[in-house]
Amino acid sequence: MRIALSTFGTFGDVNPLIALALDLKRRGHRPALAVPEMFRAKVEPLGIDFFPVRPDQDQTDKRLVALIYDKKKGTEYGLREFLFPALRQSYDDLLAAVEADGGADLLMTGELAYAGPIVAEKTGIPWASYVLAPFSFFSAYDPPVLPPYPNLAKAQLVVPKIGRIVNRFARLVTRRWPEPVYELRRELGLDCGEDPIFDAKHSEQLVLALFSRVLGEPQPDWPKNTLITGFVFYDGDAGQSELAPELEQFLSAGPPPIVFTLGSAAVLNAGDFYQQSAEAIRQLNLRAVLLVGNDPENIPRTPLPDNICIAKYAPYSKLFPRASVIVHQGGVGTTAQALRAGTPMIVMPYSHDQPDNARRVRRLGVAKVVQRQNYTAERAARMISDLLNNPRYAQRALEVQSKMDTENGLKTACNALEMLLTR
Repeated sequence: MRIALSTFGTFGDVNPLIALALDLKRRGHRPALAVPEMFRAKVEPLGIDFFPVRPDQDQTDKRLVALIYDKKKGTEYGLREFLFPALRQSYDDLLAAVEADGGADLLMTGELAYAGPIVAEKTGIPWASYVLAPFSFFSAYDPPVLPPYPNLAKAQLVVPKIGRIVNRFARLVTRRWPEPVYELRRELGLDCGEDPIFDAKHSEQLVLALFSRVLGEPQPDWPKNTLITGFVFYDGDAGQSELAPELEQFLSAGPPPIVFTLGSAAVLNAGDFYQQSAEAIRQLNLRAVLLVGNDPENIPRTPLPDNICIAKYAPYSKLFPRASVIVHQGGVGTTAQALRAGTPMIVMPYSHDQPDNARRVRRLGVAKVVQRQNYTAERAARMISDLLNNPRYAQRALEVQSKMDTENGLKTACNALEMLLTR
């Protein structure tokens, strides 16, 4: 069977699709990834068919990342100024991917692939959707943290039914955003349909929640055909998944280090995160790994001692289990790898689902949370010391890891897609 998989976003969004594609291929299917051009070099070496879908993303565009990750307006900018203006192109490209090579037998799309539901409706192809974090369901029973309005989440401690207000408020604020989606639907002879931001993104046939139950349990207002699979992991680099020799040598030369990372996108808007982190390590006199990405401005300006290792990239699955504390931005892919490693963490969220993910891991008892504007060397050092000196955090991290070990997100998700194919 030929299966088309599509999404937009960062490597954290695309990596689960790569994992699914590899396993579907192993099972005898013909998966194809329909994603922005920037991911081609990571996909084609794996022997997976690739179809570019516009708008393309420039992984070096620091200005775009800063705008999209702005806490107040980032989500609005990403939709109204980046994705929606190119929606017709996205539709044409995804339709071409679905119709290529005799036609796909199944389409699976992420929530930012707004052309996906429209392609499915026009072609009649069986369609599954997926989300990566509980935030995406906007449940009134488990209300998310809205980045521009974090105090609404705090209010639920006083007003238990605040979730309904949060849901209605979010729909009110965004009501004009998806007009380009409605325009395209009208152009194609379709009615307006459901709200693209909250409802239409979920398939009536199958919704895969590609996260662990430790982050979120099913709620009464989730789509009725939702299946929580567990996290789906992949962190290879075009098939390469080993640590660099110099990083392996550093890890082997001493006790577990503190790891500082900002994922694959926020790293382009790091500010003084790495400078402050290096200073925190100097104050603590501990070992550390700074994953700084490709931006030379992320390398601390002052000379670094031998107990700090700088690396551009490392597969989290190989690095995180050898860390004592992980400091990161709260992206769900990074969070999942930290939970899987059984390692306590500090989360400094930017925007989108990250503040909500941060609250969830703090509730689990495995993390501390610091707002980006409050991240200083002194505060980071104090929080790291608290995590290391309180064994309860390490204990809880191992308990959560044990629960996740009972899940097999990749197998469960692929089984569900195959069942949809047989129907």
